[in-house]
Amino acid sequence: QVQLVESGGGLVQAGGSLRLSCAASVSIVSFRSMGLYRQAPGKQRELVATIISDGRIIYADSVKGRFTISRDSAKNTVYLQMNSLKFEDTAVYYCNALDRYGVYNYWGQGTQVTVSS
Repeated sequence: QVQLVESGGGLVQAGGSLRLSCAASVSIVSFRSMGLYRQAPGKQRELVATIISDGRIIYADSVKGRFTISRDSAKNTVYLQMNSLKFEDTAVYYCNALDRYGVYNYWGQGTQVTVSS
C-alpha cells in the first residue's frame, strides 16, 4: 500500500523560507509523477510543482523563481524548497503521486503552511 507523508510545514513571516518533504512508502521511480498541490480556504486544490518520471519539472506560474522541487530517489522523498514566501502561499500542502499508468492518484494527509504578513 502506497503511503505519502508530508513534513516541514509551519508558520513563517513573509519573505521567509520553508522546506517541505514528502516521503513515500515505496520506490518513487515507480510513479509517473510526484509533487505537491495546495489548497487555501475557499479555493480549489491547485498544482504547486511536480516532477515527471522523465525528469521534467512543472511549476505553477505563481511560484516560479521562488520554489524549487527536487527528489532523492534513494530516500524515496521529494522536497519543495519555498523561498520568498508570500501571504498568498498560505494553504494546506498535499503530496501527490500518480501511478505509472497515469490512472490512480495517491495523496498525503497534508501539512499546513501559514505565512504571516
